[in-house]
Amino acid sequence: MNIKLGKNAYGKNAVNLSKIIRHDDHHEFRQISVNTALEGDFETAHTEGDNSKILATDTQKNTVYILAKEHFTKGIEDFGLYLSNFFLSNNPQVSQVNIEISEHLYTRMAFDGTVHPHAYVSSGDEKHTTAIVRDRKSLTITAGIKDLLILKTTDSAFTGYIKEPYTILKETTDRILATKCEATWTYNSVNVDFTAMFSQIRTTLLKTFAFHNSLSVQQTLYAMGEAVLQTYPEVIEISLIMPNKHHIPYNMEPFGLQNTNEIFMATDEPFGYITGTVVRG
Repeated sequence: MNIKLGKNAYGKNAVNLSKIIRHDDHHEFRQISVNTALEGDFETAHTEGDNSKILATDTQKNTVYILAKEHFTKGIEDFGLYLSNFFLSNNPQVSQVNIEISEHLYTRMAFDGTVHPHAYVSSGDEKHTTAIVRDRKSLTITAGIKDLLILKTTDSAFTGYIKEPYTILKETTDRILATKCEATWTYNSVNVDFTAMFSQIRTTLLKTFAFHNSLSVQQTLYAMGEAVLQTYPEVIEISLIMPNKHHIPYNMEPFGLQNTNEIFMATDEPFGYITGTVVRG
């Protein structure tokens, strides 16, 4: 029987790192989680127990911390690019490096219009993410947002869908639209101010969501992706995941009352799960 090793990779996950960048007038706090994964000539490690080509995952972890001291000064994309190049350049047995980074977002506290120099508040669960895939011939840079909880109380409808014997959902022309959005986009260049671009794309997504007259989550998803591609030529494509966080009008009729879109039941499960990728034609 002919048996051989198929596709494989190994690395270190959840390398949690916090850094204080001290400026003259304020401190900058950054908190990230890094995953590393290496692909390459590791067959003998599996088949013979020969570890001579293995860069220990503990070493990969230490590398992240050490390089962060000097080279984690800008966007997580920039740091991911540096990490991937370092692993690839210093390990000839490695054919591909995969780096994933998510950043917990913090903002400096403000009191009476004055921004505090070193006190921060977390922006909830929202994270800035990136993934770098680099081999000897190519490089792919993706970035995105995860756990972006957004909601609007009107300008959202859902009508005209299939009606069959099991359909009990009522059509509505005025509903709450809420989602915990995840967006991932791919850049076409390394010559990008990634931090500024992330902020700009995030603003475009939020503005489009807020002002779009939605006939469905699908339509709003497409409008958000379309706005990003129309505005930023540096982006090749964008994928969005928009689970529908349902807010269902509470039935007050048994109590002799009318609910004029004021009181809702927020439900976590089950929920609609809408995904889509918007690409250039």
